[in-house]
Amino acid sequence: MTKNDFALTPPMGWNSYDYYDTAVTEEEVKANADFLAKHLKDYGYEYVVVDIEWYSNDAATMRDKYQYIPFGDDEIDEYGRFIPSPTRFPSSKNGAGFKALSDYCHNLGLKFGIHIMRGIPRVAAERHLPVYGTDVTAADIADPSSICGWNPDMYGVRDCKEGQAYYDSLISMYADWGVDFIKCDDICDSWMYRDENFSGWHETRMLHKAIMKSGREIVLSLSPGPAHIDKAFHYQDNANMWRITDDFWDKWELLKNMFWRCEMWQDHVKAGCFPDCDMLPIGMVGAGFNSERHSNFTMDEAKTMMTLWCMFRSPLMIGAKLTKLSDEDLSLLTNKTLLTYMEDGFKAHQVARDDDHAIWVTENAAIGKKAVAVFNLSDKFFDFADYKSDVFAAVSSDSFNGLDIWTKEEYKITADYSKAINPHSVLAIEIK
Repeated sequence: MTKNDFALTPPMGWNSYDYYDTAVTEEEVKANADFLAKHLKDYGYEYVVVDIEWYSNDAATMRDKYQYIPFGDDEIDEYGRFIPSPTRFPSSKNGAGFKALSDYCHNLGLKFGIHIMRGIPRVAAERHLPVYGTDVTAADIADPSSICGWNPDMYGVRDCKEGQAYYDSLISMYADWGVDFIKCDDICDSWMYRDENFSGWHETRMLHKAIMKSGREIVLSLSPGPAHIDKAFHYQDNANMWRITDDFWDKWELLKNMFWRCEMWQDHVKAGCFPDCDMLPIGMVGAGFNSERHSNFTMDEAKTMMTLWCMFRSPLMIGAKLTKLSDEDLSLLTNKTLLTYMEDGFKAHQVARDDDHAIWVTENAAIGKKAVAVFNLSDKFFDFADYKSDVFAAVSSDSFNGLDIWTKEEYKITADYSKAINPHSVLAIEIK
């Protein structure tokens, strides 16, 4: 087995961050897991991921000053490894970790994941806690010159055998808990360190080695972005997902920018290796940030996002509170035709792009399936006919039958075909 076997198709599921920020609790995770299992599992959504600072007892209690409280009330074991907050995750008491919560998800037919920060807890170094399986302490392997610019919890880990032993013990513990997915932060990119001295490069390799040693199939996701295109093969060798953007939120300018990012990364999508467009801000988001709202994306913009993510074959992680999804929200997430393009064997590429439009084509030659999407990136209406020559060239035909992926209407596309496309919207057609 290689790490690529852990995720033959882009991982799909739910992540707590966009709605809860640092404050999610065990009962809230279970409620979202229940919804996922009942309403979304049959469409391929299977991961339940607890995001940042699940080890913090006082998370979100000083939100007016800090997103991440410096030297907060965090839970840590005798070997310098963060463990879940028992006040927020009661089943973790007495050293049980996330085992009970992961079992709960597994019993629903789902998979369980957690967020971690690159490195070793600063408090472990300060207390000189032992590194499991070695005769050194956390202070010996910690690199105080390697820190995160936006989170105060960690020091980097030195590239040495004792540092590897720390990561081995960390992943072994997670494997014992039943973890299936790890989102590691401050490791894909760093605005503080812009050269080869960034310890995230070797710490990514250490994480990969530890996962392979653990004997458990654990998907590794790297954050935040933007990922470095010159490091493409580094990411492919060691991870299953890597973020090609910084945090993605419900703003049109961020969505429009993703067409450029996807174009840059389109040739690096394959089984086990998925450039990641980040979470889907569909539904209710922002509560943990004191800004609870329904996504600012219009329905047209949300369709554009879903079409691009699926054709590009980005992982699909829903960021909303699932129990507050409307029927309209669910319709965006459960378009069976569109989700088909996430399957192994589909290959997509961008045919054309300028400030006003983009055209993408995806195809699975083995099963004879192809689709084309014309995106209106402008603030004005335009007509399919304006770009028909690019479409016909892309599909090698100037006449074809098509199914509108969103409306389910059937069309005969010919040289005189005309259809208006709304601003920020998409005409996505499966070729029959």
